[in-house]
Amino acid sequence: MWGPFDLDGHAAVVTGAARGIGFATAKRLAEAGSHVLLVDRDGALVAQRASEIVASGVRGSAVGHAADLADIDAARGTIEACVAAFGRCTLLVNNAGIFPAASSLSMTPEFFDRVLTLNLRGAVFAAQAAAARMVAAGDRGSIVNIASVDALRPAMVGLAAYDASKAGMVAVTKSMALELAPHGIRVNAIAPGGVDTEGARAFQSELAAAPPSAPAPAATGAAAASPIPMGRMAEPDEIALAVVYLASSAASYVTGATLVVDGGMLLT
Repeated sequence: MWGPFDLDGHAAVVTGAARGIGFATAKRLAEAGSHVLLVDRDGALVAQRASEIVASGVRGSAVGHAADLADIDAARGTIEACVAAFGRCTLLVNNAGIFPAASSLSMTPEFFDRVLTLNLRGAVFAAQAAAARMVAAGDRGSIVNIASVDALRPAMVGLAAYDASKAGMVAVTKSMALELAPHGIRVNAIAPGGVDTEGARAFQSELAAAPPSAPAPAATGAAAASPIPMGRMAEPDEIALAVVYLASSAASYVTGATLVVDGGMLLT
């Protein structure tokens, strides 16, 4: 019933899969027929989430795997864990990331490195391991990197490190797409705008409670949606469906692209 979006026979790794966009993506990939390895630092929660997906009656399957993507060996190990569980790895969704705020004038090298290590470095080496496995197996796979509209235009002050990591993600997407196209491996990115996730709500609450010297707080609730032409933030599932498109044969001639899913935010 998924037509050109069918993912039957695929085996996917989704990072940051215990909540938000990652969990919604894992569920949709499994509904489309893929076997899915859900990866997150919270091992207990990600195992629970995998069980929830299986219990929902999806066509594919789901398994939880605990890993900290800031550890390069762990990032690479997620691909081997997928192969061990399902016999192959044909899809990777690099979703894990953090977005702490610190002004450009106050952030430390340690702060900057922490953001770049997880958001970009871990994703790059997970993608490297996935691509190497696909090339060795002769699989024509797909890698989807979750970037952000912040890669294209800052949404607020205080996110210089985050913005740099997401801009890097877009650049790496293009470079890897160029290199891997001869192997039949497609690499694309998605740039969401505001998404109504647990993490985004917690971030907004923290900023709203910050002292006056901290970065200007982001708007919350209806105010956050006011600059969006469609009048609301995205649901995680709306990003997940875009991932399914890029991962599937419906996007068989799409590589090196950054698909903006922002409700028109960049138009304002």
